[in-house]
Amino acid sequence: MHPKALLDLTCTLVRDVLKLDAPADTSVSLFFRKHKELGSRERHALAETTYAVLRQRLLWQNLAQSGHGPMERRLVLLAWQGQEHVLKNAITPDEAAWLERTKQIDRTALPDKLRHNLPDWIANRLREQLPDDEFWALVATMSGSAPLDLRVNALKSKREAVLQALTEAGIPASATPYSPWGIRIDGKPALQKLALYTEGQVEVQDEGSQLLALLTGAKRGDMVVDFCAGAGGKTLALGAMMRNTGRLYAFDVSGHRLEGLKPRLARSGLSNVYPAQIAHERDDRIKRLTGKIDRVLVDAPCSGLGTLRRNPDLKWRQSPQAIEQLQKKQIAILSSASRLVKPGGRLVYATCSLIPAENEDIAQLFAAEHPEFVQLDARAVLEQAGVSQAESLVTPAGHLRMWPHRHATDGFYAVAWEKKA
Repeated sequence: MHPKALLDLTCTLVRDVLKLDAPADTSVSLFFRKHKELGSRERHALAETTYAVLRQRLLWQNLAQSGHGPMERRLVLLAWQGQEHVLKNAITPDEAAWLERTKQIDRTALPDKLRHNLPDWIANRLREQLPDDEFWALVATMSGSAPLDLRVNALKSKREAVLQALTEAGIPASATPYSPWGIRIDGKPALQKLALYTEGQVEVQDEGSQLLALLTGAKRGDMVVDFCAGAGGKTLALGAMMRNTGRLYAFDVSGHRLEGLKPRLARSGLSNVYPAQIAHERDDRIKRLTGKIDRVLVDAPCSGLGTLRRNPDLKWRQSPQAIEQLQKKQIAILSSASRLVKPGGRLVYATCSLIPAENEDIAQLFAAEHPEFVQLDARAVLEQAGVSQAESLVTPAGHLRMWPHRHATDGFYAVAWEKKA
């Protein structure tokens, strides 16, 4: 495709995504379905440019004020800086000169808001938790893209064998530092074409998400519930921990998301998983399991602000009001899920948020209302599960807390309780 046509298409996509009326990945996927003429390299260029605009939106909107032409075109040109070989046949001499002038601006001298590219309410809540140098380290990490993490399916392979196979395929990879199942890959290779993937030896799953499953301590013969299963990444990890024995329920209110579990389940080799769509957290299917479950994982609906490397649109689509609504939903779901746990069983509450209002505040509220649950020390639980350097992942209060700039994972929070016998 001629660079000019590619630039025009990118501008159209950015205009659509910046409406912020749908998740960015949904808008990008829909755009690609409409433009099937695009090759893989062209799709990659369009998607990466769009996500770059979302990450640096405030900065580039400010710099764009000095340019001319449609705003989305100016934003796309700024996002494509450093790719002059692509742009040279697509832009005017005036645009080239303008881009050169913007490069000379000292970004470190700009106001904080243009440097961190976060809404004030998010920046303030992060700064309350982190010293200044760590805040800016987090900003730098969140401004980049996430690595590709895999979880080795222990039912079908071992990490050493998978690493060897990736090396033979010419794909640089290394063991993740914490999860005993994890592998990290640089770049975005076409995994779907590898036998490792099609045969179910690996699944794509962030290392932090793997640790949430490990925190449950699920084992052979257990009755386990993944309460907000979604597309089932943690469900599959739990099933492998259980060695395909016992019974594993995957509940979610979204039938569409559960549909995404089916092909993954088929590849995994698991036969102990029972996906079920529920109407709400008090569904009759749940009531029938009251007091019968060994392990319950509640990866609650949340703001997703720990995943900004993958979903940078979330910082523009979330709000303090949305957080308040999510809090109500989180405590309702956690309280309902807790009824399933049998005496001596374990309950894990988790989010992919960096905001205490969705994390520690919910845990504190639940603990105050449910004295029959005793908090476990996440470090001890993780060490027992074979997690390396577990002490670096746990807060003084004994909660799991993963930060993108510290741990190279998405941002995660989790707390585990045991129900008194």
